[in-house]
Amino acid sequence: MNVADAMTPRADVVTVEIPGTRDDVLEYLQERSFSSVPVVKQTDEGEEFRGIVSRDALIEYPDEDQLALLVDEVPTTSAGASVEEVATLMVREGERRIPVVDGQLEGIVTVTDVVWAIANGDADGDAECGDIAETDVNCVYAETPLPVAERELSYAQVPYGVVLDDEGSMCGMLTEVDVIDVARVVEGEADTGESIANEDDDWAWEGIKAVGNRYMPTRNVEIPAGPVSEFMTEDLVTITGRRTAQEAAQTMIDKEIEQIPLISGDELVGIVRDVDLLEALV
Repeated sequence: MNVADAMTPRADVVTVEIPGTRDDVLEYLQERSFSSVPVVKQTDEGEEFRGIVSRDALIEYPDEDQLALLVDEVPTTSAGASVEEVATLMVREGERRIPVVDGQLEGIVTVTDVVWAIANGDADGDAECGDIAETDVNCVYAETPLPVAERELSYAQVPYGVVLDDEGSMCGMLTEVDVIDVARVVEGEADTGESIANEDDDWAWEGIKAVGNRYMPTRNVEIPAGPVSEFMTEDLVTITGRRTAQEAAQTMIDKEIEQIPLISGDELVGIVRDVDLLEALV
């Protein structure tokens, strides 16, 4: 299967244009729950692909408002590349979205597009989940305030946390999407480091807010201070080690999730992420 068969075509790709501002990007990233957005510029010769603006760039240059100065060059692929080739590129570069470029932007291929290919049998999905799962599992406590849990995801450098209750049993899943869904964009904040927690709260702190390895600047965002249990996904989907990568991919597509806890009996023993399915193709 080629990238052309899996990608989102240019007509369906939302981009931001130069000239523009960081607020254009932040609004898009929050609406779409993506980690980056393609940047284009209209010229006399037509549309020109300029690169990507990511949450990382918004954090690295918190005082830079001009979109053109926030653009990063990123790896690209061609429509004729195979799904396996683009999976290898994603794993090697740590990118979830790869622009498809041939002179100009032709589309975007994502990790989810590759997972679709695995789910449909268009890419190899025979590996067993027990062989591809990560055994290091990030967890958060159900009563942890959401801003603290968000920082825990940041330090772990993963976009999820399996939520544990008072007995240490799984009771839900918290993802960066859950955090982004309840974050509120604030216009015109003077203090760029304020937490919405009360200053006397034991959980309060100042600084940059991060979600997994995809960041949001606190100068523009407020995150509710309620416990994780109020914002997590309670309908927890699990999988066993004998299930195949294709079955895991089908579950991810059906449930619109990016990771599935791996269990043995009732015990949590690992996590199968969408990128683990890609690594099985490399």
